[in-house]
Amino acid sequence: MAIQHRLVEYTDGDTLLEGYLAYDDTVSGSRPCIIIAHTWAGRSEFECKQADKLARLGYVGFALDMYGKGVLGNGPEENEVLMTPFMEDRPALQQRMAAALATAGQQPEVDAAKMASMGYCFGGLCSLDLARTSSSILGAVSFHGLFLAPGNTEGNKVSAKVLCLHGNDDPMVPVDSVIGLEKELTEAGADWQIHAYGNTLHAFTNTDAASPEMGMAYSATADRRSWTSLVNFLEEVFE
Repeated sequence: MAIQHRLVEYTDGDTLLEGYLAYDDTVSGSRPCIIIAHTWAGRSEFECKQADKLARLGYVGFALDMYGKGVLGNGPEENEVLMTPFMEDRPALQQRMAAALATAGQQPEVDAAKMASMGYCFGGLCSLDLARTSSSILGAVSFHGLFLAPGNTEGNKVSAKVLCLHGNDDPMVPVDSVIGLEKELTEAGADWQIHAYGNTLHAFTNTDAASPEMGMAYSATADRRSWTSLVNFLEEVFE
């Protein structure tokens, strides 16, 4: 097995973006692809490593870029500045996700009929918004993501299967938000799952998260369980 990767430039309007593509070059032909939306900090080594892990499973992993080539936040204040315009303009967020999906689907290693999305924190919201607006993906996954409805997708059907991996004690996603997403997805006709991990805070897959007073902490147990759930989900989605 030899995991290969390359950087892929693409655009959304006038914004130059750069994604990270990972695949196993011993696998012949095109294969399913999962696009990976990053946290509020921008596309980092973490999302690229997740793409590599997916490639080892025989998929193509594409760590997408929401902010622009080389644009990364350097701490909470900068991250907030980068994320806020997309939280305030969800159609723009959805358009940028669509650009990443289209770009990934054009890569020669990818079977464009077998696409899914996943994301972390802010990226989890991005993944859910893609499911809300696109009929081109078969599955969408959120890791400790935000569940806020975008306000422009009422009445849309969600054809993708949806998996949300959620820390039950995440202060950024209160119980009312979970119930709201359940109601929204049910009304949209989605095949959905929400796995809530007890005694688990926000950012539970981030080994550097160690601020329980701010509601963020790594959990090795939830990290392991959520990855296992992802693997099982992808097998079902692409069967």
